[in-house]
Amino acid sequence: MAIYPPCSVVVTYDEQTQQLTLQLAEPTKLAPVLAKVFKAPILLDEFDFKLDDEFARRFGGAVLNLIALGQPAIKQYMTVTEQPIDRL
Repeated sequence: MAIYPPCSVVVTYDEQTQQLTLQLAEPTKLAPVLAKVFKAPILLDEFDFKLDDEFARRFGGAVLNLIALGQPAIKQYMTVTEQPIDRL
């Protein structure tokens, strides 16, 4: 298995092509830009350090909602439930 250096993930929505793009970048190269922008920390202890399906679902929904703050056109495609979903 290949070992990669630490990376940041940048998610971009292109309204013209209606696609989401993921880009990997070195955190040190992004640091000067990121120092000046909104930060939304997610504390893993609030999720009991479980990065499971429910965490991934809610994390993805949060990312989409953050994108929609600046690009509300994406909301027409979103049907994300924000509350936890009970699994029986």
